[in-house]
Amino acid sequence: QAQLVESGGGSVQAGGSLRLSCTASSYDYENKYMAWFRQAPGKEREGVAAIYTGAGDTYYATSVLGRFRIARDNAKNTVYLQMNNLKPADSAMYYCAADRRGVGQILDGNEYNKWGQGTQVTVSQ
Repeated sequence: QAQLVESGGGSVQAGGSLRLSCTASSYDYENKYMAWFRQAPGKEREGVAAIYTGAGDTYYATSVLGRFRIARDNAKNTVYLQMNNLKPADSAMYYCAADRRGVGQILDGNEYNKWGQGTQVTVSQ
């Protein structure tokens, strides 16, 4: 059964950096969309970034543009989210998603069928 495993979360001060990883197993990773979402307590889930593992096309939420970068290592079936200049507003549980339906927006969580367990990111002032 397909599995997505995230890692790399943690606690940092504002202005710091973290790199999240999402490794897919038992999943046909090639030429697929992989995405990162986040959800803070009491807030709706937000699409953060996505990448097409084939051509490497990337997509970002306006709130993270210029600070976050999504990348993939196809040899490792792994997608990364490099997060720089972190702000307290970035604090959330971050989830990796895959298996996009292909009928809606790329950063719409309803588009994805497979999810990881999440990794917590906490940014302090």
